Amino acid sequence: MTLDLPSLLRLAWGSVRAPRDGARAVMRSDMPRGARWEALLLVVVVSVILGQISTYLMPAQVDSFFAPFVNNPVMAGIVQMSLTVIMVFAVFWIGRAMGGSGGFGDAILLIAWMQFILICLQVIQFAAMILLPPLASLIGVAGFVLFFWLLTNFVAELHGFNSLGKVFVMVIASILGMAFALSLLLSIVGIAIPGAP
Repeated sequence: MTLDLPSLLRLAWGSVRAPRDGARAVMRSDMPRGARWEALLLVVVVSVILGQISTYLMPAQVDSFFAPFVNNPVMAGIVQMSLTVIMVFAVFWIGRAMGGSGGFGDAILLIAWMQFILICLQVIQFAAMILLPPLASLIGVAGFVLFFWLLTNFVAELHGFNSLGKVFVMVIASILGMAFALSLLLSIVGIAIPGAP
């Protein structure tokens, strides 16, 4: 995998059109594990920076519970990195529990790669905020769909699963399960989540 920007952008577009082919190309990388963690950290930092710029240019009404995470870049970075690391472990361990054969190093790399692709979309959304604001919301919806599209295909390719439908159900069930566990943990320590019963 070539690491110059034009090659990365071409591969990113190819990964959107054919995610499993893109995942295979990324997993052929001989990048050491330490560099994979560094790549993951880098994409999180860039994503947080872009998010802070977007918030500064187009401030939105934020619930008081989430305000510290949105308005503080350090806190936003810690939260986003924590969630991204949890995603790496979930992709690896849940996939293995379901009979998959993927490696942990490849899980790190694929999550970092997915984040890079989403950053590319984030840049497009950022430009739309300035040039054509109504389009930015549609791009946000597209990003939500793209996240699940990439994650489902990447997990399937990582672990050698054939059925994308089953992988998608597994992804949704895992996210719901982790969200429930997190809300339960927060309620035990006395932190209320807005909108939760």
